[in-house]
Amino acid sequence: MEIIPVALADNAYPIYLGENLLSQKHLFEPHIQGTQVCIVSNETVAPLYLSTLKKTLRDRNVIEVILPDGEAYKSMASAEHIFDRLIDNRFHRTCTLIALGGGVIGDVTGFAAACYQRGVDFIQVPTTLLAQVDASVGGKTAVNHPRGKNMIGAFHHPQCVIMDLNTLETLPTREYRAGFAEIVKHALIADSSYFDDLVNSVDALMNKSPQCLHTVICRSCQIKAKIVSGDPKEQGERILLNFGHTFAHAIETCSGYGTYLHGEAVSIGIAMAADLSQRLGLLQPAAKRRILDLLQHVELPIAPPPELTLLQLKSAMALDKKMLEGGLQFILLQQIGHGIVKKAVLEDMLDETLIATGCKLS
Repeated sequence: MEIIPVALADNAYPIYLGENLLSQKHLFEPHIQGTQVCIVSNETVAPLYLSTLKKTLRDRNVIEVILPDGEAYKSMASAEHIFDRLIDNRFHRTCTLIALGGGVIGDVTGFAAACYQRGVDFIQVPTTLLAQVDASVGGKTAVNHPRGKNMIGAFHHPQCVIMDLNTLETLPTREYRAGFAEIVKHALIADSSYFDDLVNSVDALMNKSPQCLHTVICRSCQIKAKIVSGDPKEQGERILLNFGHTFAHAIETCSGYGTYLHGEAVSIGIAMAADLSQRLGLLQPAAKRRILDLLQHVELPIAPPPELTLLQLKSAMALDKKMLEGGLQFILLQQIGHGIVKKAVLEDMLDETLIATGCKLS
């Protein structure tokens, strides 16, 4: 088992990474202060792993909330359902919420924990690759709004993150591949040698090689933990972790939540950001080609839906959380392994990228 620290000044916490961790009572115990525990999961994950986790926590007063599966349920209505269960069962401020599932479950559970009685503890137990390498680490919690992804949320860090690699064995191929987009993102913004390693080991990773998976998940978590530790509330360097996401969130909003998996939208966003980086003279054409080749090799999309128009995407991008008073700021690449923030991008240049990568003019 690997322990990766997230070294925050006021709320440091560990990431536990290994196999068969759901049954390890000693990992959970130090991070649960009261007797009341609410496990939040969904209809896909709960039949697979809920009974194991409840058995591990059998000495606690455990209730469960089972939500429908999908991005469409990362909503205020789902959060209110969690609140209802907590209130109905008279859960106190010493309760702990546990998110058992992917990024949607982690985000909505964390958001509920941040709000309930002005903040209670929660634990992340991510069961998807995307959640393990990205969504469960860093304390970002949110629900979606019909006009914008993650527009309603809070920074609320977990007490710990418990990543059981065995849960990836039941992950559908499409979801597994989608998680790879966030792994690529980490390499692109922070570590060129990591990107080289991904290119060299991509086939083993797609075959779920346990050794490769452990190495890659650990490396991505180390990159994210280091960035988050230095900038817990996204006032500086942490914004680099949004590489590709300005485009991706707009695509998800325009397409309807759930049409694309988040990682699929991120893959398209990475392709768009790489194109814009090249047009601005930052990224060499050969580097952009390497990025697109890797994404396509794992059958991730690199173009938006054919019906999406320039105006639709730009309107959705205008509501992005990274919008500044002077306009959008973009996370781009100076080279593979070196992300930068660009605060002024000519609209004509942005339009060229959107059209070149597949947006319709009208």
